[in-house]
Amino acid sequence: MWNALWKFLHKLASPKYFYNISAKLIPWFSWTALFLILAAVYFGLVKAPPDYQQGESYRIIYVHVPAAWMSMFIYMVMAITGAIGLIWKMKLADVMAASSAPIGASFTFLALVTGSLWGKPMWGTWWVWDARLTAELILLFLYFGVMALNAAIEDKRNAARASAVLALVGVVNIPIIHYSVEWWNTLHQGATITKFDRPSMDMSMLLPLLLMAFAFKFYYASVVMKRARVEVLEREKNSTWVQEEIMGKA
Repeated sequence: MWNALWKFLHKLASPKYFYNISAKLIPWFSWTALFLILAAVYFGLVKAPPDYQQGESYRIIYVHVPAAWMSMFIYMVMAITGAIGLIWKMKLADVMAASSAPIGASFTFLALVTGSLWGKPMWGTWWVWDARLTAELILLFLYFGVMALNAAIEDKRNAARASAVLALVGVVNIPIIHYSVEWWNTLHQGATITKFDRPSMDMSMLLPLLLMAFAFKFYYASVVMKRARVEVLEREKNSTWVQEEIMGKA
C-alpha cells in the first residue's frame, strides 16, 4: 500500500501530470465550493436564530472565523510544501508554495477586516492590540514577505529557497494565534468549537459555520490549482510537453 501511495505521490509531483489532472479537478472543486457557500449563506442568514447577546451582528462569524481558519491552514500548507521543495527539491512543491501565498494573504486580510467590523459594535473600537489580532497581522506580513521574495528574486529556485526559509521561521506564529486566548488575557473569547467536550454553539448556528469552512477549503483548492497551472507553464515553458500543449491549442 505504501509503495502504491509513494508512486502516486511521485507521479503527482510531475508538473505535466499535475497540469493534466488539475484541469479535471478544478470544476469539481469550484462547483462544490459554490454549492457549500450558498448553503452556508442560507442556513447562516435565514435559518440560524439571532444570538441572545449580540443579536444579528454575530452573523459576521460565518465569514470571519472560516477566513481566520484558512489563513492559518494555508500558511501551514505553504510552509510544508516549501519544506518539501527545500529538502527534496520537488518543482511542484515550490509551485504550490508560491501559488498559496497570495490566497493565504487574501484570507488573512479578510479575517482582519471582518474582525474589525465585528469588533466595533462588540468592543466599541475598530482595532485593539489584542494578542490574537496582533499575531494575525504579523501573519499577513509574513505572507507579504514570502510574496515579496518570490517577486524580487529572479531565479525561481533561489526564490523558492528563500521564501521556504521565511515560511518555516514564521510557523512559530501559528500556535501563538491559536492559543493566544488561553496564554494571555485578550478580548477574544475562548474556544467554542475546537474543544474536547461538546461545542458551545447550538447546531443551528454551528452547521453554517462548518459549511462555510469546507466551502473556503474547496475554493482554495480550486484557486490554488488555477494559479499553479499558470506557474507551471511559466516555469516549464521550455519543456517539450508545454510546447506541445501550446501548439495543440494554437
